[in-house]
Amino acid sequence: MATFLIKSLVSQITVKHSPSDHTSSRIEIKSALIPVKRCRSGKIPVLAASIRSENDHSTEAQKKKNGNAINLQSSLLQDAEYDVASKDAHPRPLSSTHSSNSVSNGPRLRVAYQGVRGAYSESAAQKVYPNCEAVPCEQFDTAFETVEKWLVDRAVLPIENSLGGSIHRNYDLLLRHRLHIVGEVKYAVRHCLLANHGVKVEDLKRVLSHPQALAQCENTLTKLGLVREAVDDTAGAAKHVALQKLEDTGAVASSAAASIYGLNILAEDIQDDSDNVTRFLILAREPIIPGTDRPFKTSIVFSLEEGPGVLFKALAVFALRQINLTKIESRPLRKQPLRASDDGNSGLPKYFDYLFYVDFEASMADENAQNACRHLKEFATFLRVLGSYPVHTSMM
Repeated sequence: MATFLIKSLVSQITVKHSPSDHTSSRIEIKSALIPVKRCRSGKIPVLAASIRSENDHSTEAQKKKNGNAINLQSSLLQDAEYDVASKDAHPRPLSSTHSSNSVSNGPRLRVAYQGVRGAYSESAAQKVYPNCEAVPCEQFDTAFETVEKWLVDRAVLPIENSLGGSIHRNYDLLLRHRLHIVGEVKYAVRHCLLANHGVKVEDLKRVLSHPQALAQCENTLTKLGLVREAVDDTAGAAKHVALQKLEDTGAVASSAAASIYGLNILAEDIQDDSDNVTRFLILAREPIIPGTDRPFKTSIVFSLEEGPGVLFKALAVFALRQINLTKIESRPLRKQPLRASDDGNSGLPKYFDYLFYVDFEASMADENAQNACRHLKEFATFLRVLGSYPVHTSMM
């Protein structure tokens, strides 16, 4: 019944197929980033790049594909109304091997994360880059800026948690800054209740931690009758408890934070759900070259004109090509958050304009993904590819 309903809805949409939907010959790929304002003709100004799809699987053919993929990725870094100007005039694309867990024998990568030593973000950075130099940043904004200013090579920042949901601040910063998503890492978060040595659970009156960590341990903290106080990050809470030598205050943080700051672990795995996983994004100045040799994911952001079924049409461009969407997030459009009423009576703002962030399971080197994005551009008022990167499946 559900399948019949979906097919019926999709059948109501007129699809404009291009010749490349049905052939493997040379195809034209439009820019992955377009301005918000349309031309007077109603058409969206685009830049063109191309990628050749060949049946020949020889080494030379593969080299040509890789070269064309570089051209495709370079088109992702164009000026748009929502972007902050970047000082990188000619970013150097990376191969997919640069985002793997292993690090080549060379200078240590400097990887920014938000928080202080012992933060879960630091552990996530060390998971994906075991030999890196992890660089702590006070705020998420700072981590973005350190990459843009060439102070570090990468940033590893949380984007969503299986219990707490999306990290909205980082969604907004993805659009404000001109970094590229070059990978992801999923990290199993195990919260501990920490306190100074000699302090027992019954001595505690309050507990400090990041708001999401406190929310993820709500049942345990409620049973203990502890007053919850939010701070900027989990490891920062542990550091404060240790430095101030507090005897009535504990912290919710990692076991690594306990070791670093000399705290005692009063209880382990105090999160409400054992399946507590945070997904982190790996950000770089240069885009990664998409491939088809392994499962890839692509992240995009777009905006639409208001109207019946417009969002449905936007999502249908992926369904029509059998591309699976793994996440959709909406955020108010920063430059124009409210749209005026059309009824002519009050003239007051009536509804929000939104940006839609979508993750889908396909590589931008895949012809289906290229055609889906090209189809979406026909009616999107803004579209930007944030990154096309290998899917991360392991947990820690």
